[in-house]
Amino acid sequence: MSAENGPAAAAPAGRPAGGPNGPHRGPMMGMGMPTAKANDFRASLRRLLGVLRPERLVIGTVVALSVVSVTLMVLGPKALGNGTNLIFEGVIGKQLPAGVTQEQAVAALRAKGQGRFADMLAAMHVIPGQGIDFTALGRILLLVLALYVGAWLFGYLQGLLTTGVVQRTVFRLRESVETKLGRVPLSYLDRQSRGDLLSRVTNDIDNLAQTLQQTLSQLISSVLTIVGVLAMMFWISPLLALIALVTIPVAGVVTAAIAKRSKPQFTAQWARTGTLNAHIEEMYTGHALVKVFGRQEAASREFHEQNASLYEASFKAQFISGIIQPAMMFIANLNFVVIAVIGGLRVASGTMSLGDVQAFIQYSRQFTQPITQVAAMMNLLQSGVASAERVFELLDAPEQSEEPVGAVRPAEVSGRVVFEDVSFRYDSDTPLIEHLNLVAEPGQTVAIVGPTGAGKTTLVNLIMRFYEVDDGRITLDGVDIASMDREDLRSGIGMVLQDTWLFGGTIEDNIRYGRESASHDEVLEAARVTHVDRFVRTLPDGYETVIDEEGSNVSAGEKQLLTIARAFLSDPAILILDEATSSVDTRTEVLVQHAMAALRSGRTSFVIAHRLSTIRDADVILVMEHGQIVEQGNHADLLAAGGPYAALYASQFAAAAAPVE
Repeated sequence: MSAENGPAAAAPAGRPAGGPNGPHRGPMMGMGMPTAKANDFRASLRRLLGVLRPERLVIGTVVALSVVSVTLMVLGPKALGNGTNLIFEGVIGKQLPAGVTQEQAVAALRAKGQGRFADMLAAMHVIPGQGIDFTALGRILLLVLALYVGAWLFGYLQGLLTTGVVQRTVFRLRESVETKLGRVPLSYLDRQSRGDLLSRVTNDIDNLAQTLQQTLSQLISSVLTIVGVLAMMFWISPLLALIALVTIPVAGVVTAAIAKRSKPQFTAQWARTGTLNAHIEEMYTGHALVKVFGRQEAASREFHEQNASLYEASFKAQFISGIIQPAMMFIANLNFVVIAVIGGLRVASGTMSLGDVQAFIQYSRQFTQPITQVAAMMNLLQSGVASAERVFELLDAPEQSEEPVGAVRPAEVSGRVVFEDVSFRYDSDTPLIEHLNLVAEPGQTVAIVGPTGAGKTTLVNLIMRFYEVDDGRITLDGVDIASMDREDLRSGIGMVLQDTWLFGGTIEDNIRYGRESASHDEVLEAARVTHVDRFVRTLPDGYETVIDEEGSNVSAGEKQLLTIARAFLSDPAILILDEATSSVDTRTEVLVQHAMAALRSGRTSFVIAHRLSTIRDADVILVMEHGQIVEQGNHADLLAAGGPYAALYASQFAAAAAPVE
């Protein structure tokens, strides 16, 4: 697209700058809180799971790998318990006299009044007089090693696949956000704080990626571990398993109570992060004005207020959610004490083996650990879903109207623009343009003048279809622009704004942005015509000079010339110049005016100007007030008429003695 429509493009005239809600406050605008919206955790979580739908096959593989990994890990304590039994039985067997059977040894103990020891011995498998079977113990240890190595390997593969799932999902989400920003109308961007919008695109998506990475794999493993460990616990001892199950409802009640209080704090945390980012971004981009007007102290005070507000919300969110893990650890420790006491009594009574108690204690730890992890993940999940909700709010923003089906375009664009009874309002209750009629013939230069807020920039925004008309229509060479594809419409329009926009790159790259297929010679020709070549030749690297994103290494006038050269290179049928020479010095302005006169030959040009000296040679001058054309004609005729144009001209050049009312 050849239009100069960067981030600062086309701030609508005819209403207070910065959106219909109120005027800009210099560089300090845009610090309002994001629009409040009810926090629907379940709906946002379901939608987040829907975002993962394209990865369902990979996620299925992740689940399968998790099942294998968890199964191998869960079998480990049982195998170690068997090893413990083997060692304990060997130690006991070595202490018994050789040559007797286990039954005879048990009977002898009972005869001596050692009934409890006899019960414990009866539940074991010992050979009196024989010690530890190290061969069998070695096989058990090798089995345990294989189980844990296998669990690690499958867990590693699971983590590898999970990382791919998360990064691809976030990649698609970023692409969706970028596409969405290209489809939202200009009115939406006018109403949004730039810093908050950037925070949604960067901070919130990054936080969501971190949440998915840390919870997706761990959540699956934790749930499977709970199921597997619980099955093993019931196999070993249903009684102890039931005691351990008391942990679940207690942990659930505690987690729910804490999470309920932390959720609104996380929502506030990310909303206030966006607000603080908006303030910092504006203070950085407008730091010169802040210093000129002595507003450093006020800006610093506002920063500290917002920073304190963010600190308060973050502290509450992290502190409240951070209570979950210590609470779970306390419950787990109580559970461990109960199991250890009851297990010891059951070993002494011979109803359980020592190895089974050891395995069960390990399982109880493995059982409470994933519960603790799930509870701790509620911290991340609450934060991640809050960020997802903010991203989804952006993705749900209203879009510009759909392109017309069967879009048409003029057979040949000559540049005849006609406004037919056009009416437009930014706010339904505030009239701006009402029943406007205008004809701009091919090759004409149409200058638009008038006081601030008269609707000058709004007029060209309607031509570009940045906004849609409420009534009437605008035609280009007889074709209603509403029936044209926006890309086709704008590809024939070149636009240069009062607010320049350059991107990080070389001077040649910035000029070629107007037409990427242009050759080096064509870039040089556009630079010569617009007098860019004059100052570029003085730079050490010439056209390869790299401009930073703020354009701080070139002057304001030079930036303006670069944007004019960019529009010239695009060779448009229609030119829109919105106070395009405002930053050019007087001598350069004269040169640029000559270049513009040559460029406008055969093209329809709309020139918005406050300095009336720049539009004396315009074919038609429109004087606008309150969205209406109150006067039109050429320079000489309008001066002779003695109307509003003559008054404007006199106020600039006649040095009127009386103050302007």
